[in-house]
Amino acid sequence: MQENIKAFITESIVTKEDLLKAPDVLLSIQKAAEIIIDALESGKKVLVFGNGGSAADAQHFAAEFVNRFKINRSPLPFIALTTDTSVLTSIANDFGYDYVFSKQVEALGQKGDIAIAITTSDIESKPGGHSANIANALDSAKKKGLTTIGLVSEKSQKILEWLDVAIKIPSKNTPRIQESHMLVIHIISEIVEETLYGKVS
Repeated sequence: MQENIKAFITESIVTKEDLLKAPDVLLSIQKAAEIIIDALESGKKVLVFGNGGSAADAQHFAAEFVNRFKINRSPLPFIALTTDTSVLTSIANDFGYDYVFSKQVEALGQKGDIAIAITTSDIESKPGGHSANIANALDSAKKKGLTTIGLVSEKSQKILEWLDVAIKIPSKNTPRIQESHMLVIHIISEIVEETLYGKVS
């Protein structure tokens, strides 16, 4: 068991080292942070969503902005579309799970806002397709004039056509991808907060 534990830790370290060796990924993180900063400075909001563990990541991401990351400051408009059980279940019941995020994007999204999709795999836009709810949400976001950002992975291909910025973790291993997504979320949170409010003294 000890050897397995060490192997899992090593895998996580190697994935993060691979991030350091991927200038395109580092640039994508920078672009995403800049887009979020510009949007928030313009009074726009961010909508974020994902399934399963990525839903938890979406909620974590929102918490860092609505509450704080490191700095005591004004709350920022960052909404996780994974939290309202009445909205989610009514849409799923009446129209299907494929539309649980897209209907919220249509209701809440405005031109200039940002939509952030988090997924460790790829998507299929066809009804009942894999993560079709992500595809539909991004499609609705593009139609409404939102900027789209994705925290994705090497397994992600079709989703890329819907993304203005893709932060593509260099891995196909779901747990390692999720760990790196959390790192990216923390990096963006810190960059945005420091840019808007200054560094913690």
